[in-house]
Amino acid sequence: MFAVVRTGGKQYRVTPGDKIVVEKLDGDAGQRIDLGDVLLAGEGSDLKPVDGLKVAAEIIAQAKGEKVTVFKKRRRHNYRRKKGHRQQHTILRIVAIGDQKAEKPAKAEKAPKPAKPEAAAAEAAPAPEAAAPADAEAPATPAAKAEKPKAEKKETAPKTQKASTKDAAPAKGGAKKSSKEK
Repeated sequence: MFAVVRTGGKQYRVTPGDKIVVEKLDGDAGQRIDLGDVLLAGEGSDLKPVDGLKVAAEIIAQAKGEKVTVFKKRRRHNYRRKKGHRQQHTILRIVAIGDQKAEKPAKAEKAPKPAKPEAAAAEAAPAPEAAAPADAEAPATPAAKAEKPKAEKKETAPKTQKASTKDAAPAKGGAKKSSKEK
């Protein structure tokens, strides 16, 4: 089942189990609230009546949004104002819509914990000889990494340097005459 609710001047399409971020609402984390302004409700393509329908939600956290910089400037008047702002938000988890409640996700079965922590650490850490097989491509130690040969670079012919402009002969018209020779 889904519902469209209005809170904080915005509308949200929610289903049981959804998490949404809305404008700040009063309450502490863990507290339950009812969103009474339900605009639309339905299941699939069938619409349900919304008279007296409430959406139950649980507050997960009270948080702040991203920082917004407000900068005002008037050209040629030496007028500049800079302010920052972080909007207050409430993070909600939708618990139920009307009488339909959210299904809790099935928890994965966990392996039984060993009685002694020392025994658990010994079981979790593999033996040193079993840690890296002998024919593995990646070296296991930093010393072995240093011994690994690097790819050889291609040899290129040395680049010739251009002659400097002082040594080069003038391109056209021969040598220029100084002002005294004219």
